[in-house]
Amino acid sequence: MTIAGIQDATAEHVSREELERIVAVQRGAFLRDGPPSAQTRRHRIDRLMLAVLDAADDLAQALAQDYGTRPTGLTKLFDILAWVGDAKETRDNLGEWMKSVPLDGPVPAVVEQKPKGVVGVMGAWNFPVTLTVQPAFAALGAGNRVIMKFPEFHPRTGKVFGDAVAKYFGEDEVAVVVGDLHTARAFSELPLDHLVLTGSPAVGRAVATAAGKNLVPLTLELGGKNPVVVGSDADLDLAAHRVALGRMMNSGQVCLCPDYVFVPRDRHDVFVSKLEEAFRQAFPTYLGNPGAVSIVNERNYDRIVALIDDAVSKGAKKKQVVDPQEADLLPSRERRLIPPTILTDVPPHAGISGEEIFGPVIAVYPYDDLAEVISYVNDRPAPLGAYWYGEDGDDFRTFLHRTNSGGVTRNDIFAHQAVAGAPFGGVGGSGYGAYHGKVGFDEFTHRRTVASPIDERSFAEGTTGAAVAAAEVEAGIDQAIAAEIADIKGRLDM
Repeated sequence: MTIAGIQDATAEHVSREELERIVAVQRGAFLRDGPPSAQTRRHRIDRLMLAVLDAADDLAQALAQDYGTRPTGLTKLFDILAWVGDAKETRDNLGEWMKSVPLDGPVPAVVEQKPKGVVGVMGAWNFPVTLTVQPAFAALGAGNRVIMKFPEFHPRTGKVFGDAVAKYFGEDEVAVVVGDLHTARAFSELPLDHLVLTGSPAVGRAVATAAGKNLVPLTLELGGKNPVVVGSDADLDLAAHRVALGRMMNSGQVCLCPDYVFVPRDRHDVFVSKLEEAFRQAFPTYLGNPGAVSIVNERNYDRIVALIDDAVSKGAKKKQVVDPQEADLLPSRERRLIPPTILTDVPPHAGISGEEIFGPVIAVYPYDDLAEVISYVNDRPAPLGAYWYGEDGDDFRTFLHRTNSGGVTRNDIFAHQAVAGAPFGGVGGSGYGAYHGKVGFDEFTHRRTVASPIDERSFAEGTTGAAVAAAEVEAGIDQAIAAEIADIKGRLDM
């Protein structure tokens, strides 16, 4: 497939001066026009929706070229349609969300919902359209101008995306930058009013450091090693089927993919067999399978293969689920295809035990007691997602209570990020901040308190000059402190 007019597969460099110029243009327009009306915000959301939907075919074809192998239907489902419900929720509710909130108390006050100004969005290469536009819809709903940095891994798709957006927006409202890795680094150093990044923890640290120099507030949606726990009462057929599908979505190149599975020791071997069969049913062949997705580039292909080889060299057992006729042809560096791979007996010192895989590989571990699992999960950075298979019983509740993660899904994969209106984001090593629904609106909004005291005495009365130094004033303060201490000790029964 060839996208007309797009031959160069290398992202061009965009200078820091050009990036700063776009920020200045947007900030100038924002300050000139002031916070936009609900009608203007809805109009911007509709235009951005139309820009992407109108370009669906070209975007899907371009992304197939940029990936190497990626079904256009997958792109249309997860990069074109996946964000529509969230964008419509923001569009339909922003009028209510924009209203000032009155505060109860002796001082009349309201909290205004103010747009921050210019918001930067750094999308991720695995779902480059969705992870670029979905935060942008939230930022537009909150009344901001938006600059989107499209992932440099996909220059063809970025060109299509940028042209599509430019048909409906001037750069003073919404701008798209593609650019190379150096462009991305410069983008993270811009004096924005908010910056949202979807990426790896390593990239998140670098961006946080760069943004911190300008005190730019951040939303970081990162990855992590997402655990699956199969409970003693789990349906193994269900668990194996859904874990296999989740691990192989986009060839495992999803920040919410399961990275490893804990299974009760007496059910471990049966689960591994069922997982292998589930992979085989999904991909009876791999090289000729139209649903297979390439690893995004050679660097990531080599990294994943090296993780597998390292684990095997240190004692892990590898099961490559592939048709025997293709066994000698896979993995294929030429086509960047790695078939479904199961690892067992993985030692803790193997690289794959600590590094997010981001590929079609999953490790399976036995456990004897849930405390082992909880300790293992808690010894590592908090993941973006955690998965449990089994009943909503004491074990599941203990796991929920004792571990932390961005979200949790029971008896399925990914579902917690798709619940309408629910916040989506990480915690600790998997990021901070969240968006989707009203949470996204709030993320890109400054809540400003406006107070209008009616008391005849100034709030600062008695706090300035000789009055605050008077002995009777300090005695009254000491009395108030003593009363609070006595109240607390009473509650603590001391």
